[in-house]
Amino acid sequence: MNINNNPQQIATLAGGCFWCIEGAFSQVKGIISATSGYMGGHSKAPSYEEVCSGESGHAEVVQLTFDPSMISYQEILEIFFTLHDPTQLNRQGNDIGTQYRSAVFYHDESQKHTVEQIITEMSDAQMFEQAIVTQVCPIDEFYSGEDYHQDYVNNNPENAYCQAVVSPKLAKFRKTFVSKLK
Repeated sequence: MNINNNPQQIATLAGGCFWCIEGAFSQVKGIISATSGYMGGHSKAPSYEEVCSGESGHAEVVQLTFDPSMISYQEILEIFFTLHDPTQLNRQGNDIGTQYRSAVFYHDESQKHTVEQIITEMSDAQMFEQAIVTQVCPIDEFYSGEDYHQDYVNNNPENAYCQAVVSPKLAKFRKTFVSKLK
């Protein structure tokens, strides 16, 4: 429990490479923790290598613990849908495979309703040229990613993928959501 006696809540999101999603949400006010991991597959205790092979069926996800008195689930989803392209099936840019699919794993019926409502609103407003393919799935077992994946962008700024893909995405994110940053 936080100091406001408001229970913490959890959101679990898949939007391509988890380094990008975690790197952004770790900077947002009200996000207590952002943990990279895996969800939505069939194997038990998958490794990064197994997930990357596409054989485990898992998606790279980020599980957020957040303070709903500081940021709502709807605001989290609004950020999420700007961090990736929800119209790309089983890929984000050059990252291709089911492990990079767009998905929201809901933790209760309220979250399910909220994400379905946002997807409907975005579709009705024709915010994207293509149809939104984001999966809306019930929560599944969460497997935390290996230690070296946690806070990856901050710990590995010299990594070529981080420089070419993650850093530009995070720079755009910071400009767009400046009022939400810690």
